[in-house]
Amino acid sequence: MKSNKKIIALMMVVFLFIGCEQDFDEINTNTVDPTSESIDPTFLLNNAIIGLSFSNGQVVYDMGIVQQLITPNSGILSGANYNQDNRGATEMQWNDYYESVIKHTGDLIDQLSDRPERSNLLNMAKIVQSYAFMVLTDTYGDIPYSEAGKGYSDQIVLPKYDAQEDIYLDLIEQLKGAVEGFTASATDEGGEVLYAGNLDQWRKLGNSLLLRIGMRMVKVNPQLAQETVQYAYDGGVLESNEDNFVVRHDNNFTSPIGGYLNGSEANNFYLTEYFVDYLASHNDPRLESIAVRYIGAASGAEQTEDNASTNAEDQIGMPIGYDNVSIEQVVSDMGLESFYAFSQVDRDRIVTISSPVFLLTHSQTQLLLAEAAERGWITGDAGTFYEEGMRAHMEQMASYGSDATIEASDVDAYIAANPLDGSNNLELINTQYWVSSFLNGPEAFANFRRSGYPNLSPNSYPGQDITGDFIRRLTYPNAEIAVNGENLNEAISRMGPDNLDTRVWWDRE
Repeated sequence: MKSNKKIIALMMVVFLFIGCEQDFDEINTNTVDPTSESIDPTFLLNNAIIGLSFSNGQVVYDMGIVQQLITPNSGILSGANYNQDNRGATEMQWNDYYESVIKHTGDLIDQLSDRPERSNLLNMAKIVQSYAFMVLTDTYGDIPYSEAGKGYSDQIVLPKYDAQEDIYLDLIEQLKGAVEGFTASATDEGGEVLYAGNLDQWRKLGNSLLLRIGMRMVKVNPQLAQETVQYAYDGGVLESNEDNFVVRHDNNFTSPIGGYLNGSEANNFYLTEYFVDYLASHNDPRLESIAVRYIGAASGAEQTEDNASTNAEDQIGMPIGYDNVSIEQVVSDMGLESFYAFSQVDRDRIVTISSPVFLLTHSQTQLLLAEAAERGWITGDAGTFYEEGMRAHMEQMASYGSDATIEASDVDAYIAANPLDGSNNLELINTQYWVSSFLNGPEAFANFRRSGYPNLSPNSYPGQDITGDFIRRLTYPNAEIAVNGENLNEAISRMGPDNLDTRVWWDRE
């Protein structure tokens, strides 16, 4: 009897083991893991696109370097205002893009590499990833590229750093392959949030990014630069503001810069004197769309709707080169109550938490084509491209709401009064590119280094961390120094010191 009970018990264990083996894969599959095939990979692309909104570091550094926004305050806000190395701010773009965009696109590309029916989604991911890598390498120089985003797929947790020249060469091939790889025979990717699956718009975006890459190489490889620009132009670039590469925000997916400038730093950043004076001296209608000044404000608390003015004649930009002590003499000399009475970017219209973030636009594209035509690289009239670039950005202001919309008659008047003059066309084109790139700090910073325009006077604040006139790149994160030091040091030995003076590959005098 006891023997029979032992046999029955043994059989029950065997059947239980077999049952567990049969269900093992199902039981141990995480169905909510974003790398699981149970989740539509489109969600990964959408997360990557949303993650492309720029970090708050662009306010502390990029937009200050190109003298559009500035703060007199120190501490965590030290950066371009003093030309100082604040690694708590320089690392922001790195962390945001590697932890979100590069991770998501890397996982997505790995998932779709053997799924030809989703080739369109794969190519979209490659374009998004290429954009992010371009921002990163333009900001820092040599970066993890070929081994980046492969922590899940290849278990590479300490990726090597690639030379920026090699990165650029590969980005060109990646983008060409993506643009040429789109096909109507693959799955319709209507669930993606950028263009709702419109392949023509994705092709135009890929080509426009190639145009940007080509123009970046003007000084270091003019032949490849011209070939890349010609390829992009022939393939078709963004044709209207409807094609703009833009991240749209709402109360759930909020704008980082909108949250930053409406939160703890609401009273700390101001439009610079140079930026305001440039717009005002050219009767630029964009000034009234962008700026607000709280007349008579003696403190942040006194920046209220009652004393807010968006009239162009009321705007006063903040001079650069001062801290919150030395600025007081400037304030007194100008007859202002405090530095809180300088003009700001309007937080109620332009930088709300739901404001769009423009990454690559029709306006920027037309202005790059104007320069390419001026150089004789493409057919077409430089003046026509130039005018369309200005018009497109002024019309783009309507995306911020009716209060920022510029009247068509004002647009026409400005364009008529500001043509190319034949003597300094490159300066005129790239200065307009600077205005067109307002609130896109990484691109304004990159094109300023590449072109040398606008013609800015250096920040004269004492005790700087640079030996040249302007910051040329941002420094690497402290975490990379501590954890991935061997690979980082190899990049430094190749590129130059990890400081604000070292130039990236394409940045030549």
